[in-house]
Amino acid sequence: MDARATVLLLPDGLSASGAADRLAALVPVVTQSTHAIERTFWDTFDGRLHRAGLALADAASRLVLMDAATSVEQASGDQPRGARRLTLEILPAGILHDRLAPIVEMRALTPIARVRSRQLPINVLDDVGKIVVRLRAEEPAALAGGAAEHPLRPRLHVVGVRGYDADYDRVLAILTGAVGLQAAPRPVLDDAVAALGRPIGGMSSKLRIELDPAGRADAAAVAILRRLTEVIEDNTPGTLADVDSEFLHDLRVAVRRSRALQRELRGVFSPEPLRVFRAGFRELQVLTGPTRDLDVQLLEFGELAAGLGESTAGDVAPLRRLLEQRLVIERRKMVSGLRSERTRGLLANWADFLDGLVDAPQGDRPDATRPIADVAAERISAVYRRMVKMGRAIDDDSPHEALHDLRKKGKELRYLLEFFASLYPPDVVKPMVSTLKGLQDVLGRFQDREVQADLLRALGDEIAAMEGGAAALMAMGVLVERLVEQQEQARAQFAASFAQFAAKPQRKIVRETFG
Repeated sequence: MDARATVLLLPDGLSASGAADRLAALVPVVTQSTHAIERTFWDTFDGRLHRAGLALADAASRLVLMDAATSVEQASGDQPRGARRLTLEILPAGILHDRLAPIVEMRALTPIARVRSRQLPINVLDDVGKIVVRLRAEEPAALAGGAAEHPLRPRLHVVGVRGYDADYDRVLAILTGAVGLQAAPRPVLDDAVAALGRPIGGMSSKLRIELDPAGRADAAAVAILRRLTEVIEDNTPGTLADVDSEFLHDLRVAVRRSRALQRELRGVFSPEPLRVFRAGFRELQVLTGPTRDLDVQLLEFGELAAGLGESTAGDVAPLRRLLEQRLVIERRKMVSGLRSERTRGLLANWADFLDGLVDAPQGDRPDATRPIADVAAERISAVYRRMVKMGRAIDDDSPHEALHDLRKKGKELRYLLEFFASLYPPDVVKPMVSTLKGLQDVLGRFQDREVQADLLRALGDEIAAMEGGAAALMAMGVLVERLVEQQEQARAQFAASFAQFAAKPQRKIVRETFG
């Protein structure tokens, strides 16, 4: 059982030494020397450690993973020297790596705050002079660069000693009663992040938009599309800097969602400017596609190679080198395109267009002023019915394109349900999303395995010309066979997944909810 711990705020005007003096009048204590520490805290862009209730800090060339609320250490390890971002690939093997792996996954950890603290250790003693509770008074300040500091509320860490729970309870009662301390409402890291003007918990790519069912459809579209534009802009710097692959993934999802809304709610837009913007967003999707495909191939490379067995897994090393070389080339093209005047102009003009949409003439915008609940219901119902029709037409002889087209249509339905989730009961939307997700997973594996297999086949000539190419080609042949097998397995699962999605009870729910 871990030692118990809590953190209390010191009242304004009470210093660490003052807290020690006040406590010394109530219980036997031994005060140690004050010392200063400076820590850099790390997290992913989307705050995955924060969501897990953890904090990662470095100090004295060590990384320490701790409970964010109590600062109790959970794991530690050596810090890679000079790293400006931390990934699982560069973290040493050990407990820290294993604790972080399922949380951060493919994301990089980057510095989010620096905190300098004056700390005063205080030990509470029993009648025979044994330490029964450990206290640590802390006076923290967030560092904003240079010598600038933002003082934060001082606090008192209270940590129990195993076997002395009664003493812990007694001291905590004195601190919250006689001394008048209150529990800290949030960790020092959150205070530091807020003081530096950054979002607590990282940046989210979720929509989280509440819509008025009776509100105008064009106003609802603007609200959603503005949020999606924010997501694109938030993820562009990390994409350009190649911090981790999820920046590009989230950017592309936001672009896809924008395109879906442009298409499905086209009646709220004037046709000509919409045509121009749809073409621009399509170009943006195409621009970022090859880099994302190679990202996925490399992210899954280890799992694919592991399936070859120890004797041949190393034979695919030339393939990995070639994929990495291709990624460098495609990334360079993508970065140039994202930084181009064309892309910057597209996003700036799009933002201006959204700002003026609600006040624009309505003559060629038949759905502009209709209630969004009505327009959304029509589109959700229509796309669902279209998917059912498309899926029923697929049999064992249908071309691959039929499944690919159904997957794309499924994405549109998924996005519509996400856009307008606030308009409908959760007990309707969530089950529908669940069955749709099951179908999309099957269709996604089907298409992804085909894309991966086609890419490997296309690289054959280049691999053959490389050192070790002959062995690599043989290993690649095995990989392609396995990818084809997995694609066939996904196709075999399609009928059952589609049947659940298109089942009579589901069709009834769609009809009753969306018309």
